[in-house]
Amino acid sequence: MQSFRHLFVLLGAMTASVSLGQAPNNLPQQSAALAKKYTTKDTLFKAPYVDVDEWRDKPVRHRYVHGGFRGTDARFSFYFPPKETYQGHFFHYITPFPDNENLSQGATGEEDKIGFSVTHGAYFVETNEGGKIDFARPQARDASIGAYRANAASAQYSRVIAAQLYGGKRPFGYAFGGSGGAYRTVGGIENTEDVWDGVVPYVLGSPMAIPNVFTARMHAMRVLHDKFPQIIDALEPGGSGDMYAGLNPEEKEALQEVTKMGFPPQSWFGYKTMGIHGFLVLYQSIVGIDRAYFEKDFWNTPGYLGAKAPASLLKARIQQVSTIKAGVTSDQAVALGLLKAMSAQDRGTADAAWKSLGGVEGAMPVGFQLQNRLPDIDFMGGDLLIKSGAAAGKTLQLTKISGDKVVLGPVDPALLAQVKPGDSVQVDNSNFLAVQTYHRHQVPGKEYAVYDQFRDATGKPIYPQRPMLLGPIFTRGAAGVLPTGKFKGKMILLESRWDREAFAWQADWYRARVQEHLGDKTDQNFRLWYTDHALHGDIAIEDDPTRTVSYLGVLQQALLDLSAWVEKGIEPAPTTRYTIVDGQVVIPATADERGGIQPVVNVLANGGKRAVVKVGQAVRFTAEVAVPKNKGKVVKAVWNFEGLPGGFTMSDLHGWNFDTSDAFPVPAQLKPSDKTGSHARVTSTYTFTKPGTYFPTLRVAAQREGDAKTRFTRIQNLDRARVVVE
Repeated sequence: MQSFRHLFVLLGAMTASVSLGQAPNNLPQQSAALAKKYTTKDTLFKAPYVDVDEWRDKPVRHRYVHGGFRGTDARFSFYFPPKETYQGHFFHYITPFPDNENLSQGATGEEDKIGFSVTHGAYFVETNEGGKIDFARPQARDASIGAYRANAASAQYSRVIAAQLYGGKRPFGYAFGGSGGAYRTVGGIENTEDVWDGVVPYVLGSPMAIPNVFTARMHAMRVLHDKFPQIIDALEPGGSGDMYAGLNPEEKEALQEVTKMGFPPQSWFGYKTMGIHGFLVLYQSIVGIDRAYFEKDFWNTPGYLGAKAPASLLKARIQQVSTIKAGVTSDQAVALGLLKAMSAQDRGTADAAWKSLGGVEGAMPVGFQLQNRLPDIDFMGGDLLIKSGAAAGKTLQLTKISGDKVVLGPVDPALLAQVKPGDSVQVDNSNFLAVQTYHRHQVPGKEYAVYDQFRDATGKPIYPQRPMLLGPIFTRGAAGVLPTGKFKGKMILLESRWDREAFAWQADWYRARVQEHLGDKTDQNFRLWYTDHALHGDIAIEDDPTRTVSYLGVLQQALLDLSAWVEKGIEPAPTTRYTIVDGQVVIPATADERGGIQPVVNVLANGGKRAVVKVGQAVRFTAEVAVPKNKGKVVKAVWNFEGLPGGFTMSDLHGWNFDTSDAFPVPAQLKPSDKTGSHARVTSTYTFTKPGTYFPTLRVAAQREGDAKTRFTRIQNLDRARVVVE
């Protein structure tokens, strides 16, 4: 019986393949025939081809089509659902930077973009956006290719194949992308017509985001390094609420500055692990563009912090001359705790590059051991100046120092091959310290209100200004174009309130640009939804899951709501109600006041946000959960009472679900408090057996149709209380 079933499946797939216009053994001819049906005004992408066409069963049953455009490096992957489940549209994922057209393969759980699309009747589109960028030569290729042209051509050609497979009308198309992909998603709909009918950009920055969000954050990290525990405690439930208490004037100024710039204070809980994020690859470019700032002005010219350096800045500076004693390999760095272990694939690539350049026997060094021990300072980055030898006069970027060891950052292997033991070097973080207040000298126009702190009463900058604004240059380099707010179609923009890299006010900046273009018609084409307790990354694995949630459920529901808006005229939830106060996005406390589609949770311990009890004394927890009106039902709730278990790592949250996670081991019983299921109440008791301070956390999920079992469109939120056990 099994053999016959296999034969029927095989014959069915072959029959479908032939009937849909793709004979299994006639791929080149069929590809050429399809190409003749494709027209475009973009002559670079005039010759599409298909080199793979096959049925696949994972992650769900779909037809996989792969190809590209002759004469280019552009490649695409299309994932088509069976004809009987197709609903006449596609979802197009735009990656943070040009990458791989098969990037979404292998994802599981709610991260599975292919499974989400196909199970919701959409075919899925992904491209390499014209091919990977050479970050050493980012201007070597026309930026518009990766910005939108390769994506637009692929989307248009996907419709040709869809017509061959399904017949019927032109498929509706919806693009979505986050971070750098958000820039390109916006750029795509702003600079094309009749390609995408709507888009969902998420965690979008502004043209002034890079490098300023990073520099402001790093300045605060340096000045406040020892004060973060008390800042965090003040902001926790049951805390004082005064994060400035106990800070000296310099520390208070640094915290006020970064907060007014838009950094969400609640996100400081991750200060130990957040690092410098994407600034790692920006640093050398900034120094190269504006050498006068680093070599002349910062440490010498009045108006710059270094010219009248405070004691904390001088204490953080290192300019130590030494000699290279030996190279430090990746294995040695891992053993010493300087680096995390590299994947086999990355390790192989690095070693191959090193050997091809005639490197010494063994792996490419990732750092050096020096003759002298280095001072114990909070080192976020800097330079290794080569003073002698074949590489004399050159500079290597450093990411870490420890004892007599230094760890390298992004490096040219050809330059590294010239550096040998015995070479004289200088460890110097002068430029890295200087860059941390670069944002003060980058004051843009009045439409950027967060920069008002750097203007006097007449609107004039209070600090000397550099000859150019780097933000728009970097944004154009990353996305190809600058956002204008002018587009045809519909857009739902998603932003995270706790985002450390794309500060939440930047979504409002773009909304203002849309309003300049659409005026009173803005709500006919645009929505902005804020997701509370969400970060820049799309899953809550980079930090404490008892504090943050994923926004993937919101993203998935936004795509479904967008298609219903375009195709059926069904209005999505209104824009979240919010105000911006000193760079911070403030939202109402209740679900119906707040709007959007995220549930709101309020947890109390013994009736308050703070409870003080004795060991062995039961604590009564209550929680009210509410979903904005007509936007779904509460379907899941789980507790974490005592923090993350020992040995728990953030990677344990891959494939997160509400039923088997060690992070939230205690299920909560939901009691509906209205007939619609959009409001629920939780009542629980828990007894702590050890003294200490705990932050019991309730994590909840809502779903539009009340489906508790689906892995998609479950929209999360959480809340915490403080329990002091004596």
